[in-house]
Amino acid sequence: MSTTPLTVGARIRAARLAQGWTQDDLAQAVGVSRSAVAQWETDRAGQIRGNLSRIASVLELPPALLLEGQPEAAETAPGTADELALLRLYRDCDPEDRAFLLRTARKLARNRD
Repeated sequence: MSTTPLTVGARIRAARLAQGWTQDDLAQAVGVSRSAVAQWETDRAGQIRGNLSRIASVLELPPALLLEGQPEAAETAPGTADELALLRLYRDCDPEDRAFLLRTARKLARNRD
């Protein structure tokens, strides 16, 4: 079973891929260079904390999830058995499949309106 990536950089990369974004896309959205994003994702830069709120904002995630790997429980706790089942299945997927699932779910949600 997959778990939350262990490092901040790995969590940023997973969140970026879940959005279907390139490093250039994230860099432009945050207002930094692609090189900065590459350094964050490989845990080679000390600039993550200074940009964390912007990174989290553009990736639409709580900062605690990126920083510590733990989302705020009230925001993310599944409310039904179906939601819990979906969450478990999602966690079993590799990062690329997670990205596909999120893109598909977002598209379905937009089409519902």
